[in-house]
Amino acid sequence: MIDTLLQGLASPLGVTVALTVGGLTIVLMVLTGDRSKSDDPYAKVRVDRSEGDGGMARRQLSSRTEQTELQKKLERYNKFLEPESKEDKDAARKEMIQAGYFSKTAVRDYHAAKFILGMGGLLLGLLILLFMPSEGERSILSMALPVMLPTLIGYYLPIYWVNKRKAERQEQISRGFPDSLDMLLICAEAGQSLDQAIARVGKELKAGYPALAEELETVSLETKAGKDRFEVLKDFGERCGNADIRSFVTVMIQSATYGTSVSEALRVYAAEMRDKRVTLAEEKANVLPTKLTLGTMMFTVPPLLIILVGPSVVGMMEIFSSGSVAP
Repeated sequence: MIDTLLQGLASPLGVTVALTVGGLTIVLMVLTGDRSKSDDPYAKVRVDRSEGDGGMARRQLSSRTEQTELQKKLERYNKFLEPESKEDKDAARKEMIQAGYFSKTAVRDYHAAKFILGMGGLLLGLLILLFMPSEGERSILSMALPVMLPTLIGYYLPIYWVNKRKAERQEQISRGFPDSLDMLLICAEAGQSLDQAIARVGKELKAGYPALAEELETVSLETKAGKDRFEVLKDFGERCGNADIRSFVTVMIQSATYGTSVSEALRVYAAEMRDKRVTLAEEKANVLPTKLTLGTMMFTVPPLLIILVGPSVVGMMEIFSSGSVAP
């Protein structure tokens, strides 16, 4: 029995399972390190003494202390799941906002999802490896592939999802921004202020471009809350991650700084955006003949060659076959 167990541990499968179990054990020990501490034996005595003078206030203070300790534990988990440096944390937070996740725990949930799905893929790979039929002696690659593939898929699945959401959101904002500029110009020429125009355009764009409408409503709400307008516009440009919107923010800040007309600045910039949209459409139209030529060559020329050259090839084959049979 012991010899069989030792032989199993000495095999590559046994080494893989042992390393995996050891890694999971270390992770669990790190996550639950403070839970092994025993309670303070004098805590109950201090609570009983506090009943005599100001018991209720002392209880409230102790409950606040317990909440602080719980928050410290959660902060320790946050350090495990979030980047440590402020620059990395701000970059991760910005990436999650650009993907449409605005909650405070978005970065932590993102890293937790990568960790949980990666561990789930690892366990799934080990189960596949254990129940896989053994056909003689297998190589290390054939044993590692069923374990590594689900692990990598589980780890990179949240990354793929966030990048996909970010790209779709930025594409939607880019497509809706020229229309929003035209609507802002109409509202400004009708006599509304910039804040009122942004709030109105945000309501009107909900059906067609919900991502851009959400960003404009955020700008409106932050301005109503008393935040500096310049900071609000700069945050708007950073959240969207679009060069055109950052240029628009720069134009609005310069217009407010130097006292020029907002309507005139919007009219000039909206005209530039319309010209840019026409230029992009012309570029796509110019690329279209090249793509059609490639498709035509791939799907038209081979059948045409078969139709034209096929009978000649068949005739030559018949001639050669008859010539080989002749005495």
